[in-house]
Amino acid sequence: MNKIIVSIVFAIILVLGINKIADSIYYVKKPEKSAYQVESLTTVASTISSESGSVSSDSENIMELFASTNAADGEKVFKKCAACHSITKGGGNKIGPALWGVLGRKAGSLSGYKYSKAMVAHGKPWSFEDMDGFLAKPKEWLKGTKMSFAGISSSKDRAAVILYMNKNTDNPLPLN
Repeated sequence: MNKIIVSIVFAIILVLGINKIADSIYYVKKPEKSAYQVESLTTVASTISSESGSVSSDSENIMELFASTNAADGEKVFKKCAACHSITKGGGNKIGPALWGVLGRKAGSLSGYKYSKAMVAHGKPWSFEDMDGFLAKPKEWLKGTKMSFAGISSSKDRAAVILYMNKNTDNPLPLN
C-alpha cells in the first residue's frame, strides 16, 4: 500500500515538475497590442501633411469638403471600414454595428449591438461634423469607445466616406 501511495505522489510531483520546467523553457510573453487591429491606410502625402500639421479636421469645414469629393470615392475608402461594419440595408452587425442609416441616428442606439458605455452616454444624433471628428481619431473624439480603428487622416477621404454613408440610408441628411 505504501508503494502505491508513494508512486502516485511521485507521479504527481513528476508531472507538476515537468510542467514548471516546460513553462520556464517555453515562456511566451503576452503581446502589448491586440493581434487583431484595424489600421487606417494612409497615403504618403496625407502622412507627410498631417505630420507637418497642415491638415487639421478643425481647420476645414466638412460641408466645404463635400464639394470636392463624392460618394463613389467614399465607397472606395469605406473598404477599410467594411472589415468591421456592414452598410447594406438589412446588413447585420459585425465586429462593429451596421452603418445603414447611421447619419441622423442617435449614437449607441442600434438594437442588437452592445455599444461601449461611452457611446451610449454620448447619445446625440450623428451629424456630419460629429462623424467627421469621430472618423478622424475615434479614441480621442470619444474617450472610452471600443472602436480600435486608428482613424482617417485625410479630411477629403473622411468627407467622401460621410457622403457615402449619407447615401446609404432611407432618410439622407440635407447637404446644405
